[in-house]
Amino acid sequence: MEQRVPLSIKFITGFSFAGLLFSGYLSAVKLFSSTCAFNESCPYFLGFPACYYGFGLYVALSVLSVAAIKERIEIKHALLWIAYTAFLGVVFAGYFTALEVIAFFGKGLATYGLSVPTCFLGLVFFMLIGAIAVLGLAHRWHHED
Repeated sequence: MEQRVPLSIKFITGFSFAGLLFSGYLSAVKLFSSTCAFNESCPYFLGFPACYYGFGLYVALSVLSVAAIKERIEIKHALLWIAYTAFLGVVFAGYFTALEVIAFFGKGLATYGLSVPTCFLGLVFFMLIGAIAVLGLAHRWHHED
């Protein structure tokens, strides 16, 4: 039986693909030019740029949301896995955002190409996705169009 896609999954899909495009751009710049986009420092984790991990997390979020839309995963389970993955992204991006802000505290945020660290932008998207997933799980956003 075909079900309508909840608004929460639609928003999550949009934010996931936006994060995927942004982290994909950052990863591609680093991969092909060996420099970081927007003249920023490149934080590393286990020997790889942090943006690669962000890209992987956004791939997972995008796959989960599309699988929910295509009814490959039950909506409730998709939202639960999305919430877990977004929480992981919040911890990861939050850690690197904190390091960036502490390292450049004396210089101010104007030293960033986008006025804030790119990790912060990733953090915002992970937080939005996680909040929407939790709200969806709580059935607050589980209404149909």
